[in-house]
Amino acid sequence: MRILLVEDQDALRRALHDTLTALHYTVDDCGNGEDALDAMCSGIYDLVLLDRMLPGMDGLTALRQARNAGIRTPVLLLTALDAVGDRVEGLDAGADDYLAKPFATEELLARVRALCRRPVELQQPDLVQRGDLTLNLQSRTVSGPGGTFRLSERECSLLELLLRNAGKTLPRERLLLYVWGPDSDVESGNLDNYIHLVRRRLRLTGSRMQLTTRRGAGYCLEDSPC
Repeated sequence: MRILLVEDQDALRRALHDTLTALHYTVDDCGNGEDALDAMCSGIYDLVLLDRMLPGMDGLTALRQARNAGIRTPVLLLTALDAVGDRVEGLDAGADDYLAKPFATEELLARVRALCRRPVELQQPDLVQRGDLTLNLQSRTVSGPGGTFRLSERECSLLELLLRNAGKTLPRERLLLYVWGPDSDVESGNLDNYIHLVRRRLRLTGSRMQLTTRRGAGYCLEDSPC
């Protein structure tokens, strides 16, 4: 279970991150609305814990834009605004649940468990398809016009993120965070090796999809060079 935690108060963000990871959730966190929107639109999360009052883009704006982009990930809105009108506004913006600050950790965890008990058909599918490529997350295989090939766990994670964000340039830091996690001391050169492996897989499948390098910006996967 992968959770996106969006909270601008450092102490609370660290405390929630530690609590959730201790319960074996995989947690990525950020502290502003722009990063939250970008992360939500990646489509890689099973649940989002979203603070309403954020610097820059507020949480409701980020949530509305994510919903407009077709993101259906469950969202638990966290906020100090607890009037009836505030709760209605949050739910109308696309939140699945609403929890007022300050809250008991036990209640937060109960709501997380409840949101995670969604019907299977509403969760992220095992197949990710873009262009002429199909990635099966369960079997870790990628298929294209030229055949089907099995991937390693990290190849699969890297290709999944690229496919879910086809046409967008993803910075190296985001790829490293997703594939190796926030606590890894992996060297940046390891990413170069996996980029090479993914490019080789794409050639073997006979796909038209190309993984191009944007110098100083990151990598982009689409039908033609970005």
